[in-house]
Amino acid sequence: MSTMIRIEVAYARPDTQAIVALSLPEGSTIAAAITASALAQRFPELSQAKLTAGVHGHVRALDTPLREGDRVEIYRPLIADPKDARHRRVALGKTMKRDDGA
Repeated sequence: MSTMIRIEVAYARPDTQAIVALSLPEGSTIAAAITASALAQRFPELSQAKLTAGVHGHVRALDTPLREGDRVEIYRPLIADPKDARHRRVALGKTMKRDDGA
């Protein structure tokens, strides 16, 4: 009989979030945890996308084995490149007039 580990799988969108607690056999992978969570049935966009996931905020490969207490996080794709967004904010700030008299 294999040892079971307790983990969580989390996914969030701007309008909702879901966290599923699971008990899986020791040695289970991130991919197995995502499948067992059934979040792809609740959030159809997960079954259509190439998933990026991690454990406790660190991106990991889907074949990474899990340990007791791990929290698998499924990440949404970026809408905009962070560098481009920063450049746009800087450019917008340079074109706006300052109201503080400076």
